Amino acid sequence: MPEPGASPLPQTPPARSPLARAERFMWLNARVLEQRLFAHHFLGASADPAETALDAYRTADGGYGHALEPDLRGPVGQPPHAVYALRVLDALGRCGGRRVEQLCRHLTAVSSPDGALPAVLPSQRGYPAAPSAPIADAPAGDLLTTGPVTGLLHRNDVWHAWLFRATDFCWQAVESLRTPDPYEVQAAVAFLDSVPDRSRAQAAADRLGRLVRERHLAVLAPESPEACPAPAERHFPHDFAPVPHSVARAWFTDAEMSRSLDLLAAGQQSDGGWPPRRPRWTPSAALEARAMATIDALRTLRSYGRPLG
Repeated sequence: MPEPGASPLPQTPPARSPLARAERFMWLNARVLEQRLFAHHFLGASADPAETALDAYRTADGGYGHALEPDLRGPVGQPPHAVYALRVLDALGRCGGRRVEQLCRHLTAVSSPDGALPAVLPSQRGYPAAPSAPIADAPAGDLLTTGPVTGLLHRNDVWHAWLFRATDFCWQAVESLRTPDPYEVQAAVAFLDSVPDRSRAQAAADRLGRLVRERHLAVLAPESPEACPAPAERHFPHDFAPVPHSVARAWFTDAEMSRSLDLLAAGQQSDGGWPPRRPRWTPSAALEARAMATIDALRTLRSYGRPLG
């Protein structure tokens, strides 16, 4: 008890919630698009401002460019930009209408002869790009882009001629995976979560889940010496099943998923943001990717019922 006349002891400031810390990070560092997305997802804001912010990245041919996906700079439309644009529209409940019709026409125009989307189009040449995005003169279709785009369009009941061959490509690619890397698995899950043939999707997911466990693609015991020494290269159960209703959720026990979510929550950095799952190659791209990773982390934690504050 303090002596009479003594100054009161200083009060320890209350710990700020994960959401409050993330909000400060977003206002300080994020692009307008991610600020608007954050406000929509976590602050009760309308979807309209986020949709308007996304429009700034549209290209004249109906695609998306202007470094919407931070690893590809420059104004040209690229499939990874389309992936992110559709993710945004899906999250806003706006994945339909004339905008998506125009995007599907763009996808048709830039697809490879097999009807799928390349990872990067030759038009990127001459503009900065991450070292992980090599540019080929005649790129083949790639599951990494075609899987998420096809899955998101199916998820929103979009029907367009482009989807027929793209869906066939994804089935062939997913069912042919034998030694997948984590990014191929994530692309496959994005497709399998929404493709209409649910029995076929479940069978493919069951096989893929066995591969994930057999090949130790998910770190289940981070303290184990077998865990990958480079944190940026680690993938955890929540990376494959970011929402509880994903087909990938069944690949992991409740304890494994709980431990994974604990690690995700603990990954919030001192400035309130989460680190991105990609190599740093330019400061601006890294900061933009952090804002995207922060929204993804918060949405995953919330989808599993974790408190955000």
